[in-house]
Amino acid sequence: MTKKQITCILCPNGCVLDVSYTGEPREGAISVEGNLCPRGVGYAIEELTSPKRTLTTSVLVKGGTEPLVSVRTASPIPRSMIMEVRGILRGVVVQAPVSIGDLIAHDIGGTGVDVIATRSVGRL
Repeated sequence: MTKKQITCILCPNGCVLDVSYTGEPREGAISVEGNLCPRGVGYAIEELTSPKRTLTTSVLVKGGTEPLVSVRTASPIPRSMIMEVRGILRGVVVQAPVSIGDLIAHDIGGTGVDVIATRSVGRL
């Protein structure tokens, strides 16, 4: 039996979850204890079987009042794809002006997730 401790980040409680499983987490039963709300169980299972993260970074802006605009994925992407998606975004250049919420990249890296601007950049 494998045991891990995971801190849940879904609510302000920050529960320390004691997770136990046999074999590979994707294949066996997972036991979760220590959660104060039901969301902790789902978080622990997802974290062990297919962890996801929201990526925040910046992309180049052409003709803008700032050289870069901050961006983020509109929803979490598989953690295993973070570096690939960052690499794709390094090659992205947007034309000013850019507004908060503008679509920067659609379905980035085939994840089904869009990348949006989190700040505005005016035109020169």
